[in-house]
Amino acid sequence: MSDTHQHSIPFVRDTMLPEIEPPGAERGIVKWMRTNLFSSIANGILTLAAIVAVYSILSGVVPWILNGVWDAPSIRECREILQGNVGGCFAVLTERWTQLLFGFQYPNEIYWRPALAFLLLFVAIAPILFSKVFPKQMLIFTGLYPFVAFFLIWGGSILTPIFAFLGFVAGYLIYSRLVQQSFAAGFFGGVIAAMLFWWVTSFLPVEGLIAIEAVPSRLMGGFMLNLILGTVCVSLSIPFGIALALGRQSDMLIIKWICVVFIEFIRGVPLITLLFVASVVLAYFLPPGTNFDLILRVIIMITMFASAYIAEVIRGGLAALPRGQYEAGDSLGLDYPQAMRLIILPQALKISIPGIVNVAVGLFKDTTLVSVISMFDLVGMIRGPVLASTEWNGVYWELLGFAALLFFVVCYGISQYSQWLERQLQTDHR
Repeated sequence: MSDTHQHSIPFVRDTMLPEIEPPGAERGIVKWMRTNLFSSIANGILTLAAIVAVYSILSGVVPWILNGVWDAPSIRECREILQGNVGGCFAVLTERWTQLLFGFQYPNEIYWRPALAFLLLFVAIAPILFSKVFPKQMLIFTGLYPFVAFFLIWGGSILTPIFAFLGFVAGYLIYSRLVQQSFAAGFFGGVIAAMLFWWVTSFLPVEGLIAIEAVPSRLMGGFMLNLILGTVCVSLSIPFGIALALGRQSDMLIIKWICVVFIEFIRGVPLITLLFVASVVLAYFLPPGTNFDLILRVIIMITMFASAYIAEVIRGGLAALPRGQYEAGDSLGLDYPQAMRLIILPQALKISIPGIVNVAVGLFKDTTLVSVISMFDLVGMIRGPVLASTEWNGVYWELLGFAALLFFVVCYGISQYSQWLERQLQTDHR
């Protein structure tokens, strides 16, 4: 049998071959290009077309940036300096950058106040975004930051933000007393107590007491206005969205249908319509002589708009949870607020992170719509005072590119943080 096997095999190697390098086409950059760029004829054609397109764009953009003029008093001077060569007139950014950031009416001597509020914003949100890095004691400053930022940006008496803060404290004290009996009684009792406290303190004469220079809302503009609207509306719309999502799933029919009607109505109306309501129509329903701050009206409308969308996103997260999670809360003897706070909402919010971030990014970009109701945000400043001036009439690409860059930095940062948070929480259930 063994002889038969030996005669059936013509050759058997009994020594190992020395190791050699793989062929040049199967390693390094050549292999990467063959695998990723020229894996087939169609991919090769698309790669060559993409290279031609990118070259065409860069051949026009790079000289335009490198030959750009950064120091000139007007577009006419820019053109004289360029002498017919290709180049951007970036001097409009160096001359008008304070107006683009703060608006053209905000007092120059107190630019440091909104700048300081912007820097403190990073300190305030740090313990929320990176809870494992920063100590929990910093959350105290996070809770105080809205009132500090209001005092820095709007100015006036320091008693105004203090009374606003004490109103929340009064509401929380009433809530903590009544929530043991009923969550609804605690919630509505806290809201009524806070509003009653603010109504009473609104009659107190606080003007001029421990005050700094007051800045009316109509003087604010530029990118600062976009940041104020985006930050405040996103911060407020998330808790309101959670309340609406829970209300829509409530067993109490009145609360359920109030939430359903609110969500469906707001989602069926364009945001620009709500902004016009805040700017024009709402004034007809207010008593004569009422001074309802325009920025506050816009914040209310944008928050309502974003809350409706976030409520639907969170409702999707709640629906994705298996019934066993609700039954787990019941088996542990938890009441409704405890089960929601400890079991249901943490999981639903983790599932809803991509949708919430999507709404937040869209909301931040939609803040530019306030320019249609004569609020001079960044886009409004470009379309209005800057391009209307005789010095810079005709400079479009530089200004709009600068606006696009600012919004891209903020939106890309939000997107990258959400992806990092998803990896930290492992929301994909792998």
